[in-house]
Amino acid sequence: MEHILAGKDEAEERLRSDEEEEEEEEAEEGWDDWCSDGDDAGGGLLCLFCSTRFDADSSLFEHCAAEHCFDFHRIVKELGLDFYGCIKLINFVRSKVAENKCWSCGQAFSSNTELCSHLHALENYRIEGKVPWKDDMYLKPFMEDDSLLHILSMDDDDEDEEGGTSMERGQCSAQNGVLAESLGNKPSTLPEGNGSDISARFEQECTIGSTQGEDRDSLAHETNDSQLKVARASVNAKAIKTVDDNYFGSYSSFGIHREMLGDKVRTDAYRDALLGNPGLLSGAAVLDVGCGTGILSLFAAKAGASRVVAVDGSAKMASVATQVAKNNSLLYDENVKAEQKRGGQVISVVHTKAEELNQKIQVPQNGFDVLVSEWMGYCLLYESMLSSVLYARDHFLKPGGAILPDTATILGAGFGKGGTSLPFWENVYGFDMSCIGKEVTSTSARFPVVDVVASQDIVTETSVLHSFDLATMKESEMDFTASFELRLSESVTVVPGVTWCYGIVLWFDTGFTDRFCKEKPVVLSTSPFSTPTHWSQTIFTFEEPIAMVREESTLGSSALVGTDEFPATMLKSRISIVRASEHRSIDISVETTAFSSDGRKRSWPIQIFNL
Repeated sequence: MEHILAGKDEAEERLRSDEEEEEEEEAEEGWDDWCSDGDDAGGGLLCLFCSTRFDADSSLFEHCAAEHCFDFHRIVKELGLDFYGCIKLINFVRSKVAENKCWSCGQAFSSNTELCSHLHALENYRIEGKVPWKDDMYLKPFMEDDSLLHILSMDDDDEDEEGGTSMERGQCSAQNGVLAESLGNKPSTLPEGNGSDISARFEQECTIGSTQGEDRDSLAHETNDSQLKVARASVNAKAIKTVDDNYFGSYSSFGIHREMLGDKVRTDAYRDALLGNPGLLSGAAVLDVGCGTGILSLFAAKAGASRVVAVDGSAKMASVATQVAKNNSLLYDENVKAEQKRGGQVISVVHTKAEELNQKIQVPQNGFDVLVSEWMGYCLLYESMLSSVLYARDHFLKPGGAILPDTATILGAGFGKGGTSLPFWENVYGFDMSCIGKEVTSTSARFPVVDVVASQDIVTETSVLHSFDLATMKESEMDFTASFELRLSESVTVVPGVTWCYGIVLWFDTGFTDRFCKEKPVVLSTSPFSTPTHWSQTIFTFEEPIAMVREESTLGSSALVGTDEFPATMLKSRISIVRASEHRSIDISVETTAFSSDGRKRSWPIQIFNL
């Protein structure tokens, strides 16, 4: 998969070193009116509204007041904002600017330039008695590693220094002191580099605070709670950044791109959808999210797209995609006059996350005709890249624009012994090593396995777990629970005795349907009944195999359902797939109940898997 994640935290890449910026400038090409904003040289404090940087927060706020009609000090004074009110205000403003919306009136604009020329002071900060940034969601840093927030929050060393920031040092010192006290003032007890443990500590302190709260006044309650929220949000942001860095780094290896490009099922499906629908692609503006080597952008350019913006979160792959486009005479060059340009020179590569594209180039709101992305992961949702695609759809795709693919479906079925490693261990060069196979199978019941399951090893009918309409779905719909029934497949050869079901295997299909691909609809399937792909299938092994029969059984009615003596005629399963607390991972729970022909049933403990 040629990916870029999508997180919601904004503008982290704008804080790269000067050396990285120079490398990127060589790799990126501008567009006529979608030109690169660039990053001005300067300090580490980024303006709330433009790309200017400052060495001191006082200079930054003076600039915001003079150039952008945003008088931070006045607002803080008039509203009596405390430390957390200031944090919320800054994150609120950054979030609106990222959407090219005026923070004071909410009006939307097509570019940051238009927005900055419109900005005006807000005389009435309250709407129905509340400020628009009151929600605690604005306690979470909108921009990762926002140096301005660090200056406001200050650490213990800074508290001893003289001088002022946007708020009085005394107020920050007092509140940071309360935070230190609430955490027991024992920073050494917090393990370094372990975000989950630190978050757990914060959760523990919240619980302790609520237990001891009867002896404190309500103001202290609110202060401690808010401080813990800020601290937890900071920890989570750093943990997400670490996972993202590792994620994008993993896609810097050419080996994985060789595997994906060599996956004919995958690559042919995208090629056929893009080249087989000239009515959709000819003259279209195309956004390729997670471009990798740029293969989808190359297909789009070949199909007649007028402009292609290829986005990738890996600096190395963005550079590679740029060179690939250049080598194939498809790279857009803003320095070449229009009359000298060749027809196919339409690709521009941008190193960024989809959520931060507006920070890199000026993109008209809903300015693309087609959004294409190969975002799918194991079990469809692993890596959680879909959220980035949905963000790009909502912010950059024209109303009614095409998203490719536009449907995705997760399917499942029960598999037999052949879907495990047991047959291998039962005969290793003529020797019985089944004891190893049993241990391996037992381990598989705790961890999902990504592997190819042969079609002859599928023993039940196929069931649809969940379908996604990528043109309309919301991000929250990525988490779902599905209940379905499994009965022995008619294609299973009936033999004396029972058929053993060892677990459930999941796969997915994605569709380039005739909603957008009217000339040539395409289906990309990772089914066990189709040609294998690099996604394989995802296997969830039962704690113990379940005996099944197709017809009614009259055997041993006193035995447990699902055993050899009393096999089941149907399995009911309930599977939940949700995004895990660890960024880019998913949690899967599997509940299984076996039913006999006379209505008796037997349930097994819920199995929890993490992918």
